[in-house]
Amino acid sequence: MIRLFNHYLSLRVMLLTLIEAMVLFQSMVLGFEIRLLHQSVPLPIVEAGLFTLVMLLMMTGLGLYQGYQSEPFRVTVQRLIVAYGLTLMVMSVIFYLFPATYVGRGVFAVSSVFSVIGVLIIRLMFFRVTDIGLPKRRVLVLGNGAEAEEIIRFLHEGARGRTIQYAGLYPVIAERDAPEGERRFNHEHLLHTVKDLRVSEVVIAVRERRGGVLPLRQLLDCKLKGIRVMDLTSFYEREMGVLKLDNLRASWLIFGEGFDQGLLRDVIKRSFDVLVSVALLILTLPILLAAMVAVLIDGGRPIFYRQERVGQGGRPFTIFKLRTMVQDAEKDGKPRWAGQNDARITPVGRFLRRTRIDELPQLFNVLRGDMSFVGPRPERPFFVRHLLEDIPYYDVRHSVKPGVTGWSQVKYPYGASVEDSLAKLQYDLYYVKNHSLFLDLLILVETVQVVLLGKGAR
Repeated sequence: MIRLFNHYLSLRVMLLTLIEAMVLFQSMVLGFEIRLLHQSVPLPIVEAGLFTLVMLLMMTGLGLYQGYQSEPFRVTVQRLIVAYGLTLMVMSVIFYLFPATYVGRGVFAVSSVFSVIGVLIIRLMFFRVTDIGLPKRRVLVLGNGAEAEEIIRFLHEGARGRTIQYAGLYPVIAERDAPEGERRFNHEHLLHTVKDLRVSEVVIAVRERRGGVLPLRQLLDCKLKGIRVMDLTSFYEREMGVLKLDNLRASWLIFGEGFDQGLLRDVIKRSFDVLVSVALLILTLPILLAAMVAVLIDGGRPIFYRQERVGQGGRPFTIFKLRTMVQDAEKDGKPRWAGQNDARITPVGRFLRRTRIDELPQLFNVLRGDMSFVGPRPERPFFVRHLLEDIPYYDVRHSVKPGVTGWSQVKYPYGASVEDSLAKLQYDLYYVKNHSLFLDLLILVETVQVVLLGKGAR
């Protein structure tokens, strides 16, 4: 894993992306050279760059850089074909808007054959080669109890076996829990254990660190020898993109990196919000108008649904959505989350929710400044009051503007309980700590996958 703009990325995925980008770019160049063999034409640098960029975005949006180790190869082929079809449509629009970038049908056909076949060959060979060539991170768990058991289960999961390995458990014991007459745990052989097991990382999985539990001198010696030493919170942040509440300490939040705010960051994010929202409103206006007509025919007025939500700093605001439920869905006056197969949702509303079209009016909230395009999901005041009582650090998510989409929305299915809210908060805390324009762009690409595959909709 490497850290780029405060966000952790898999080295293997980045290497795969780079290789496939080179294959896609060269495919377009070869298409030009084969079709225009006897003509003196400049190399299609711009055209090849556009094709490569759009194709990579579509592949990412369809999840071709996630779950690649476990899914059947035929699923990869299906996703790649869909990605190519979407690329063809996007490139057609680009050719229409910018005629100077036009690529002939013959050139595009030849380039497509090279690109699709090239990517499939890369996919067949890449993981076999990198399994041998890329070093694996061997992790030694230093700890005891539930924390140690949880991380050991995590390390044993098959999806991580190729890049990270469980090297072993080095148990520790708190002074108060030691047997009578034994007040210290012998840590002298920690360095020998690290060397014998070829450990590259030591993860500290201890809830209580007082009473001489941690071998501080030996851990420092490990670090001086190039062994990475990290706590559970940092480990899960890197590997899962969450800040797990079970292991979170206020001191870690206060003294650690991240949670940066500032005028420049706000200006950049606001400019990004306005540009993306205006562009999407223009592109989706026909879809929004058609959806409004469908809602009107299906259930009459009102077409739009207004509801109070909690925004930045805990301030309430009114959110706009297309109405997807029957009128007077909460006529008893008791707020409740939407459930699976909720009977209150209309037939048209179910389609709008599944495709996320019902959330398009929130772009007006973004333009008004109530919301950001990317951020934590805004909740209703009724739920917020209860969640603040039940979940620690829940109000930290209100330090940034809520978003139309967000890290928790693309990483976790729809939440309809306190337990779901707790799980999603762990993703929201990660976003608040590490948010940047780069992470916002990644979330937008992930959102494409969520919309296309209908993940988490209710």
